[in-house]
Amino acid sequence: MMLGGIPYLKVNRAAIALIGAVILIAWHLISPANAVSSVDFETLALLFGLMLISVQFDMCGLYTEISRFVGNFKVSPPVFLALVTALAGILSAFLTNDVVAVAITPVILSICINRKLNPVPFMLGIAFATNSGAIATFVGSPQNMLIAEKLQLSFVSFFTYTAVPSVLALITGWAILVYFYRKSWDLPDSIINTRMKLPEVLFMKSESVKGLVTIVMVIGYFIFTSDDRGIVAITAGAFLLMNAHYKSQEMIEKVDWNLLILFFGLFIVNGAMNTTGIPQSIVETLGRHGFDLHESVPLFITTAVLSDIVSNVPSVMLLLPYASDQFSGPLMAIASGLSSNLIVIGSLANIIVVDAVASRGLKISFWEFAKSGIPVSIISMLIGAAWIYLIAVFAR
Repeated sequence: MMLGGIPYLKVNRAAIALIGAVILIAWHLISPANAVSSVDFETLALLFGLMLISVQFDMCGLYTEISRFVGNFKVSPPVFLALVTALAGILSAFLTNDVVAVAITPVILSICINRKLNPVPFMLGIAFATNSGAIATFVGSPQNMLIAEKLQLSFVSFFTYTAVPSVLALITGWAILVYFYRKSWDLPDSIINTRMKLPEVLFMKSESVKGLVTIVMVIGYFIFTSDDRGIVAITAGAFLLMNAHYKSQEMIEKVDWNLLILFFGLFIVNGAMNTTGIPQSIVETLGRHGFDLHESVPLFITTAVLSDIVSNVPSVMLLLPYASDQFSGPLMAIASGLSSNLIVIGSLANIIVVDAVASRGLKISFWEFAKSGIPVSIISMLIGAAWIYLIAVFAR
C-alpha cells in the first residue's frame, strides 16, 4: 500500500485492498457475513453520490467555464494566483477535490501558457488549494466523509472546526508561492513561442443550473435535517443521471471506481484486523511508552505522517477507532488533508498538476514541489491545530 503497487505487477492501491479482502475471506480469516457487515455502505453511498454530482459539473462544462472566467481578468501574476487559489479552494470545499483538479488544471495551464506566464506556481497553487480547500467541509474529500460518518459530525460542526484552518491554509499556500516565485513569473524561453488551445468543452447552462440546485439542496439537507446522508447523496446522484444531453453511461464511467473499490476492500481488511487484536496491542504498547493514540497530539502527528506514507484514506480508516473525543475527528481531517501538500505523492491532485506541467516540457521535481510544499504543509497544520486548541479551550 505504501508503494502504491506491487513490484513487477501492474496493480494499484485499490487492487491491493481488494485482493487483500478476498484472501482474508478465502482463508476464512473473516467470514463473508462479517466481511459484509464491516463495510460502511452509508459512507460508500455518500461518496458515490457526491462523485456523480462532481461528474455532472465536469460534463456540463461548468468547471471549464468558471476557469475561463477567472482567466479573463487582466491582473498581475500574484493576483491571478490568488484568484486561481480561491477558485480551486472554494470548488474543492463542496465537490470532490480530485475531480476539481482534473477539470480546472488544463484550463489554467492553457491560460498561463498563452499569457506567457510560468505555469509552475499556478499548478502548485491548484494542488495546494484543492488539498487545503477540501478540509473545510466533510464533502470535500473521501477521508472527511469517513470521519464525519464514523463520528456522527454534522455539516455545521465539521465546518466550524475546519473552515478557518482551510482559509488560512489557502492564504499560506498563496503567500509562500508568491515569495518563492517572485522572480520567476515569466514563461521559460524553451516554450516562450508556443501557444496552447483551451480545452473544448461545451457549456450547458441548463445542466449547470440543475447541478447547482442539486448540490445546494444536498448541503441544505445535510445542514437542516438528520436524514441518512448516504441516501440523500445517492438520491441526488441518481436524479442527475436522468438527462437528455449525455448518456448516463458516460457519467458512470467518469466515477472514480478505484477509490470506491479501495474503500470497500479496506473496510473488510480493517474489519479482519480488528478481530485479531493486533492493532489494539500496538496501541497499548505505544501508550505504555508515552505515545497514546487516544490523545489528540499523538493522533494528529500519526495521521499526518501515515497520510504521506500509505495515503490519507487508509491512514484515516486505520486510526479512526482511536478518535476518542469531539476534537479528534476535525484534527484528523486537518492532518490528513494538509499533510497532502508536503510532497508530490501526498495526493492525487498533486500528481495531476505535475503531469500537466510535464506535458508542456516543464518539470516539477520532487524537490521543486517540496521546497514550497513543506513550509505550506507544516505552517498550515500548526495553524489548524492551534485553531482546534482554541476551540477546545473556550468550550471548557
